[in-house]
Amino acid sequence: MSNHLELGKKGEEIATNFLLKKGYQIIEVNWRYRRSEIDIITKKDEVLIFVEVKTRSNDYFGRPESFVTDRKRALMIDAANAYMEETGHDWEIRFDVIAIIYHNPAYQTIDHFKDAFFPGLQ
Repeated sequence: MSNHLELGKKGEEIATNFLLKKGYQIIEVNWRYRRSEIDIITKKDEVLIFVEVKTRSNDYFGRPESFVTDRKRALMIDAANAYMEETGHDWEIRFDVIAIIYHNPAYQTIDHFKDAFFPGLQ
C-alpha cells in the first residue's frame, strides 16, 4: 500500500476512535456509492452525520480541511442521499470534516469541523 493510502487509513482509525471517545455511534466506515465514498457515517443525539476525514503529515501545502473540494462535497452529498434512501432515514443530518495532521504515531493534531458544509450551499 502506498504511503498516502496508509496515512489515510491511519487517519480514519484516529478519527473513528476520536468520535467514539466523544460519544458518537459509528454506523459505517468507508461506505461506497458509485464513485464516491463516505469515510465515516455516525450518529449522535438522533443526528445522522456524514464525515470526511483528511489526513496530512504536515500543513506545508495547506490545512487538511482545505482539500475538501466542491467536487468532493458534491460526491458526498450524492452518496448521503443514496444512503438515506437505502436506509429510510428521514430526520436531521449534517456533514462534518475531521482534519488530522499526523506528526508521528504518538502525536497528531485533530480538528473536528461540525456542520462543515450544507447541501445546496456550495
